[in-house]
Amino acid sequence: MPDPFNASSRAMRTPAAFEATGKPPRDAKKFALRFWAIRHSAAMERIYDGVEWTLVKLSPLFTAIGWERLEKPVAKVEKLVKSSLFDCKMCGQCALSSTGMSCPMNCPKGLRNGPCGGVRANGNCEVYADMPCVWVKAYEGSRNMAAGNAIEMPQGPVDHRLKGQSSWLSVAREKSGYNARIAAEKAAAAAAAKAKAAAAKSTATAAGGGKP
Repeated sequence: MPDPFNASSRAMRTPAAFEATGKPPRDAKKFALRFWAIRHSAAMERIYDGVEWTLVKLSPLFTAIGWERLEKPVAKVEKLVKSSLFDCKMCGQCALSSTGMSCPMNCPKGLRNGPCGGVRANGNCEVYADMPCVWVKAYEGSRNMAAGNAIEMPQGPVDHRLKGQSSWLSVAREKSGYNARIAAEKAAAAAAAKAKAAAAKSTATAAGGGKP
């Protein structure tokens, strides 16, 4: 078993979803687009809603092209935009619209539902003393948003299997009704298969003189 304290073992470790590869924590004294986006969360919310509305309207086209074929190119564009603006980690389960445009995946502890008990008196992170607490900034950003109270809604645990996937397409599939339609089709197919199997069994029983 690898020694977790051995340098070579640490180098081989797979980074967690919240770790910013090659990027140091954001210093509060230095300009960062992440902090700019939080300060302008009201404008970002309107842009975010506009992008979402557009993607939902385009869902018939996306269905015709194939959602799977769109995944990689859209994820690349999403990563470029959101990593620049929010230091996005592409967790595939974006919560920005519910967290004041402050990405909770920037929390070194990976907290998705509020700050830990170690927030410093100046509002900075317990782990990185020079970085503002992600959740303190989330609350500040949420106060400027029309849907700011969404920060009170609990977030589910992170599903690391979705890391790297496009949350834009995920939301579009859900809100356009595509997911519900696919689920209904699968349920109907399963019911039809069950009915067919039952009919075949009944026919076989009748052919056998009524014996099961």
